[in-house]
Amino acid sequence: MNSENLPIRVLIIDDDEEDFFITSQYIKKIRGKEFVIDWCYRYKEAYDSILESRYDIYFIDYFLGAKTGLDLMKEVLLHHCEQPLILLTGMGNQKIDLEAMQAGAFDYLVKLELNTEKLERCIRYSMERASALKTLRSNERKFRSIFEKSKDAVFLTDHSLIFKDVNYITTTMLGYARSELLNLSLDHFFARPEQSAEINNLLKSEGEVEDIEVELINQNKEKILGILSLSMEMDAEDNFYIQGIIHDITNLKRAEKATLQAEKLGAANRLVRALAHEVRNPLNNINLSVDQLLLENAAESGNVYLDIISRNSRRINDLITELLLSSSMPPENLRERKALQNILDDSIATIIDRITLKKVSWKVVYPDEPAYILADPLKLKIAFTNIIINAIESMNENKGELNISVTSQNGHHLVSIRDNGTGISKETLPHLFEPYFTFKRNGLGLGLATTLNIIQSHKASIDVQTGVDQGSNFILKFERA
Repeated sequence: MNSENLPIRVLIIDDDEEDFFITSQYIKKIRGKEFVIDWCYRYKEAYDSILESRYDIYFIDYFLGAKTGLDLMKEVLLHHCEQPLILLTGMGNQKIDLEAMQAGAFDYLVKLELNTEKLERCIRYSMERASALKTLRSNERKFRSIFEKSKDAVFLTDHSLIFKDVNYITTTMLGYARSELLNLSLDHFFARPEQSAEINNLLKSEGEVEDIEVELINQNKEKILGILSLSMEMDAEDNFYIQGIIHDITNLKRAEKATLQAEKLGAANRLVRALAHEVRNPLNNINLSVDQLLLENAAESGNVYLDIISRNSRRINDLITELLLSSSMPPENLRERKALQNILDDSIATIIDRITLKKVSWKVVYPDEPAYILADPLKLKIAFTNIIINAIESMNENKGELNISVTSQNGHHLVSIRDNGTGISKETLPHLFEPYFTFKRNGLGLGLATTLNIIQSHKASIDVQTGVDQGSNFILKFERA
């Protein structure tokens, strides 16, 4: 049966049976609707009826013995009652009227002024309003659920980007409790001040920001890459607010970067193996021929040229071996549980002369407990050494500052190798780990390519924070062992 054709269930809560009778008679005379009308004069029974939603509408007398109808309304509304509550009183009283409306009453009626027309209008308006409010609350619950369960950071701010409401993902992404975020501005989290200014200018000029890639820094000093959208809206009271979404693409970017680096290394490795094979064949013939000539012409003066050929052939062979080593992944069975502090100390000891000659001041900061990882210490020593040497060479003599630290967080150990050198430009940074890419006059461009190969073989990652004349910070992230 259609709900519109069902009788309207009415409960009149009044300690005076005569008043109940009069009110019910007025209601029964309403045309076009059928009513089921019941009477209740006990406070507790009325309370239970309302909480269990037994009726569609409630008329509540102001006087109910020890407690008032207002007391009853306030109690049941604490439990989110959605049915309309109408307060009845014997005499008009503006104070009670205002108090009833503030408490959540749908209407306030004076018994002496009741008639069928007034009650019909009251019931019709109250039922329509209750239906609208029920739909509104249902939608609010639905959208609140979407808001809270979204996998993206969803939030509301004022015109200054100070948070007014945030979902759970926003708190985990930015590293603050909800109560803490409500005192902070989105501007607080931008890694670059110029990007914050750009976002604010766009909001002022366009009223929205659509799918802009941003770099944020959370409370734990972790870098977050996200896609930010903001739009300026207006509420029912004509107050402006801003709603925003941040889609976290940090892991996606890392995966893209790792895939690109792996593809570059793979192409370079295939080239190295092909060249090694093609060069070594004729090189072996040259070496065999030189050795034979040296045996046949042991006393002749021309042997000095054969010696030169022999030495340079061996040098070429050594270079090929170095190229092949740089393209090979360290075998996993050589890994053992080692403390990062010990590997770093060995790396520094290897190049301490360079640090001394360049007059670089240096400092290490280690945690009290060993930072254990599964590692091939010899290979990892090469990786650390390559990064530290590059740091030393980027700094000016007598002005260099080298800082090496180990920290632990979220099941990982982080190694930071930071310098105050010349830094790396935005144009150069994407090519930093490419094989054969170098600015050094006599360099092969294999140092950082080899380093990346070793780091990735340890299931670790490497991130570079740098800028021209801002120094560089190489951050390596290893799984705990």
